[in-house]
Amino acid sequence: MEASAWFTSTGMVLTVIVPLILIIVPAWKVLNSFWLRPKRLERLLRKQGLKGNPYKFLVGDVKEMMKERKESRSKPMTLSDDIVPRVFPFFLHNLNKHGKNSFIWFGPKPRVVVTDPELIKDIFNKNFDFQKPSSNPLLSLLATGLVSYEGEKWRKHRRIINPAFNLEKLKIMLPAFFKSCNDLISKWEGMMSSDGSCEMDVWPFLQNLTSDVISQTAFGSNYNEGRRIFELQREQAKLAMQVLMKTFIPGWRFLPTSTRRRMKEIDRDIQASLKDMINKREKAMKAGDAPKDDLLGLLLESNQMEIQKHGNDKNVGMTLKDVIEECKLFYFAGQETTSSLLVWTIVVLSRYSEWQTRAREEVFQVFGNRKPDFDGLSHLKIVTMILYEVLRLYPPGIALTRIVHNDLKLGDITIPAGVEISLPVIVIHHDCEVWGDDAKEFKPERFSEGVSKATNGQVSFFPFGGGPRICIGQTFAMLEAKMAMSIILQHFSFELSPAYTHAPTTVITLQPQYGAQIILHKL
Repeated sequence: MEASAWFTSTGMVLTVIVPLILIIVPAWKVLNSFWLRPKRLERLLRKQGLKGNPYKFLVGDVKEMMKERKESRSKPMTLSDDIVPRVFPFFLHNLNKHGKNSFIWFGPKPRVVVTDPELIKDIFNKNFDFQKPSSNPLLSLLATGLVSYEGEKWRKHRRIINPAFNLEKLKIMLPAFFKSCNDLISKWEGMMSSDGSCEMDVWPFLQNLTSDVISQTAFGSNYNEGRRIFELQREQAKLAMQVLMKTFIPGWRFLPTSTRRRMKEIDRDIQASLKDMINKREKAMKAGDAPKDDLLGLLLESNQMEIQKHGNDKNVGMTLKDVIEECKLFYFAGQETTSSLLVWTIVVLSRYSEWQTRAREEVFQVFGNRKPDFDGLSHLKIVTMILYEVLRLYPPGIALTRIVHNDLKLGDITIPAGVEISLPVIVIHHDCEVWGDDAKEFKPERFSEGVSKATNGQVSFFPFGGGPRICIGQTFAMLEAKMAMSIILQHFSFELSPAYTHAPTTVITLQPQYGAQIILHKL
């Protein structure tokens, strides 16, 4: 009886304790993740003199971010290059309120804002300490690839991809740049009225141009064949921005929302198209066809050489899934960043006619009416100055984020493990303490002696990132932008339409919210 009673009482205790454990453990994890840990990190940051808003359970500063973003997007701004208050309102408000030694809350995660060029240099150079934060799986559907990998996988992919962006290989792609640009010119000339002018929104045309360029140079196809992938990726980018504002809600990414379903559907579509493209190319290579001189061909050739060099080790080279992700990144990064640079260059030169004239005179001096070539593009000093100044004032990516996984020293501050670092690119590019009193003005002459002289050797200009992880496609993007602007300047002069509304905004990259209405005049 005693044994029976013991088992009975033990069973009763277990029936009470087990459910309690099942409730308490998850509750503790939630409490720790969304309150205790953020408050502990907040105390550690404040001890070191960093300032920021008190942590708000679950949401942090996101509610205020969304509110200020919505307000800023609700109305256009005056015609000015001082765009930070519209594009990055909460960041600017936070810096004005708490100073440069501050932090913000992205949900339960604190982000230390770093604007000191010396500290930024340190962060870029110590890329294995200051890593890219892992993104929401839904955001990863947009593109992963080289830009999001760390450690050995990043090293391997960078090594395999590097040959595709070799300068000699990029020279081979110039005819594809020229063809796409020439097709654009033909379209615009066909739209001219009898007086040789035309008013249009150039933004969708420039998106199509860069889509065409990346499609031909990456995959050897034309824009019509690649159009579906580009349209899907544009939709994916808009959905990703919606997701970004909700990543702090626990469990949101697991809810079967229409956004989640659509993003997964788009990803399946894109992956199937790319897989078919890659399989056809690999089949042709196995049949003895020489690899094509496009990015995919160069990537597959480099990957094949890597595998042959190291034998049949399964960890060597890229898998089919790896190649698909790199292709998605080619498509997205190759199109988005350059179209952003081109549209703001045309808007800016429409406003500053003297610089448009100087750029055109240089283009005619170097090329006349001839087709632009690599050597000539390399000698375009004024056009390069203008592009750099546009990248300074209107960087395609307005901020970079890093995370530390171990306690790390950054200058005089110890960054606790789990804290994120925010590098507000556009804020630093517009900083009067760094660039002088004219920081918010369009003055390409500041780059007349190159980037190093303009920045006094500081890391204060980084539209393509910096350090070992600097964007592998920056030379590609600059060559494409120089080619496009040279050909446009050879054929047209342009001015802002009265219908143009100045409203820079971010949809992953910096874009004109209401388009870019321009009046073109045939030369």
